[in-house]
Amino acid sequence: MGTVSGTTRVTGIFGYPVEHSFSPVMHNAAFNQLGLDYVYVPFPVKPENLGLAVDGIRGLSLAGVNVTIPHKSAVIKFLDEVSPEARLIGAVNTIVNTGGILKGYNTDAPGFLRALEAGAGVTPRGKRIFILGAGGAARAVAVQMALEGAAEITFTSPYPEEIGAIRDTVTGCSKTAVSEVPWDETDIVPSLDGIDILINATPLGMYPDTEKMPPVRLGCLPDKALVCDLIYNPGETSLLKRAKERGLITLNGMGMLLYQGVIAFEKWTGTAAPVEVMRKTLDSLLTR
Repeated sequence: MGTVSGTTRVTGIFGYPVEHSFSPVMHNAAFNQLGLDYVYVPFPVKPENLGLAVDGIRGLSLAGVNVTIPHKSAVIKFLDEVSPEARLIGAVNTIVNTGGILKGYNTDAPGFLRALEAGAGVTPRGKRIFILGAGGAARAVAVQMALEGAAEITFTSPYPEEIGAIRDTVTGCSKTAVSEVPWDETDIVPSLDGIDILINATPLGMYPDTEKMPPVRLGCLPDKALVCDLIYNPGETSLLKRAKERGLITLNGMGMLLYQGVIAFEKWTGTAAPVEVMRKTLDSLLTR
């Protein structure tokens, strides 16, 4: 971290807990690389103190903050403006302070889009997409894919009651067709025929339960299908390992983590982010 002075702009992250976040190390490495007079710090914010914390962004003239669990949805009511995409997704993960006006954005969704393009050379337009899970991450990805012109999105989830709200949002903001199948391998198999992109948006396979994976038969996917896992620890989940053995293109959650941070950095500073420095910093954190 560089020297903090009277002119240093402060950014950070609101969450509870927040000690596990990779964002402080990633962003401070980026600020240092470019010689920017910024610093990024973690703020453990209990749910009952969220309103006070948001007021503190104005009161302390912070440049902005990231927002993580459990505040992404609850923070919206405390903001002056919310981007259309964040409103549709129902979650904010980045706040920008412009002269005391606080605007919320969701950079997770466009971060995933940039990861698709940079990591696999793939865009969602016209694609048939299958999403495992229907929580906040699945909603963010689905809305972004729909806004980018996905032809069809199929959902399956162990909590099927969550799918209805996502379906309504996607069909209300796009022409993307939406369907769902039960969370059962036998029901999922027929829906994999013709799928272009399979996305795991569940925690199945996340450290330390790395042997777990969703009930999907990868052999039923087309040979050119892309298999994505939003998990980034481990870097190769059981799902991705089996997909690679099957000869499919794979993408883990590192790109989404990286590019959501890149987009936030650029919104706060107005400066192009040092992407490779941020990538290498994340890689070093995950291999410790």
